Amino acid sequence: MQHIRRKLLALAGLMVAPMMARAFPGMRADHGGGAAVSGASAPEGRARVVSLGGGITEIVYALGAGSRLVGVDVSSVYPAETASLAHVGYYRNVPVEGVAALRPALVLASDQSGPDGALEQLRSLGIRVEVLPDQPDLPTLQARIEQAARALDRAEAGQALVARLQGELSQLSGDGHELPQRALSLVAHTSTLLMAGEGTAAHATLALAGFRNAIPGQQGYKPVTAEAMAAAAPDMLVVTEMTVQAQGGMQRMLALPALAATPAVREGRVVVMADDLYLTFGPRLPQAVAQLRQALVRMPADT
Repeated sequence: MQHIRRKLLALAGLMVAPMMARAFPGMRADHGGGAAVSGASAPEGRARVVSLGGGITEIVYALGAGSRLVGVDVSSVYPAETASLAHVGYYRNVPVEGVAALRPALVLASDQSGPDGALEQLRSLGIRVEVLPDQPDLPTLQARIEQAARALDRAEAGQALVARLQGELSQLSGDGHELPQRALSLVAHTSTLLMAGEGTAAHATLALAGFRNAIPGQQGYKPVTAEAMAAAAPDMLVVTEMTVQAQGGMQRMLALPALAATPAVREGRVVVMADDLYLTFGPRLPQAVAQLRQALVRMPADT
């Protein structure tokens, strides 16, 4: 059985390596028939790891295991070292052949990874796959860190990282009093502008910073409409850098009738956050919360 699996892995590498080399000019085909990135091979004697999910990739680096990564998905943009790694598509549409071509011993995957059956196909090739919980809340983040740490044989580092996050967030929480500001997160990677409701990383980060979501009860992301914005009447807007770009710039975005009439725009209460910081809900969560609270300090408590 093992020799069959080895042949399947080699065949996948022969099929995919040329395609991946064209897609990623910094990539070279290795002598094992897989694919690798120059300078990105895992150290001798260390398991090769592929990470599927930007938050998981950040955790791997935060645990001091970044040198073991040989591939990541396209949502993995932090830290800068990820740019030198092979990118194997988006974690919600995992290319089995592309991952297998990197000859990983371990794949760390978000539980939101797809399509159905992709991770099982990787397992059938003899690759160890660890599926990590990916809900945006603190207990899940702690579980995600600890599971990744165990898989990487860095359990103590995982415990230390969890303790550090808890300590930093505790210091940022202040007196725990819920602040009156109604904040609304807007996200867009295309021309469609979306509002972030409950169950999203944006909502969870807002709550940790002490804000109330201006659209309580709404689940997930919903398109912005004039009626919805009028009902929400946010005192503060939080937008991401990619959202501003997708809307043609800040001036053009804020001139949209649905936004222009809100208290947030009228009073100039608009905060811009980096996408990978605000929407990842990972090891840099305290930094994201701190930025939002710093914005809050500059605003009056009552609107």
